[in-house]
Amino acid sequence: MNIREEIKKEFDAAQDKLAYLNDLRKYISTLSPENVNPVDCVLWVPKEQVVANNYNPNHVADKEMKLLYTSVREDGYTMPIVTIWDDNLKKYVIIDGFHRNLVIRKFPDIDARCKGMLPIVVLDKDIDQRMASTIRHNRARGSHSIDGTANIVFQMLKDGKSEREICENLGMEQREFGKLMFVTGFAKIFKNYHYSACVEKVVDEKRVARETKQKEAKK
Repeated sequence: MNIREEIKKEFDAAQDKLAYLNDLRKYISTLSPENVNPVDCVLWVPKEQVVANNYNPNHVADKEMKLLYTSVREDGYTMPIVTIWDDNLKKYVIIDGFHRNLVIRKFPDIDARCKGMLPIVVLDKDIDQRMASTIRHNRARGSHSIDGTANIVFQMLKDGKSEREICENLGMEQREFGKLMFVTGFAKIFKNYHYSACVEKVVDEKRVARETKQKEAKK
């Protein structure tokens, strides 16, 4: 009996065929020279095991959501949802792909076709790394909101991360970091935090511009 026949025999005998295939994919990935890339091992799991994170700054308008639904309806899921496994929740927490996950929950035809299962890849990250991964995925697509990014930066500052570490982890330039500090008011919240000269210059420029505009408005 060759390997294909053996696999088919085991598959036919398996009570949970998707679980069997997931185990098989995991094993094959351990042998793969590309297993450093999460996409080397795509798993199918029940949608109930996949939950949103509470920090994703990415938002999709209704029009784009409908287009995403049409894409999944016509072409199927072509990209897996990026997740981490949370030992406390005993669930997969989404890093990237919340709206791909939302499609199966909002549209019964997609749910029926996929039998309630979602394609995922799993990263091994701690909470700070998870947040940074979400930002990187969003920024790489050019889709992220200031408020959402600011919330993550705020948490990282509270956790003692330096400005340099934050910029490196989130793919931000120092000047961009400075603009974020000004727009969100973080410079006031962290008034005793030692920012780089570049960041302080941006904040000063914005403050001067605002004060000048206020003075001109009073004339």
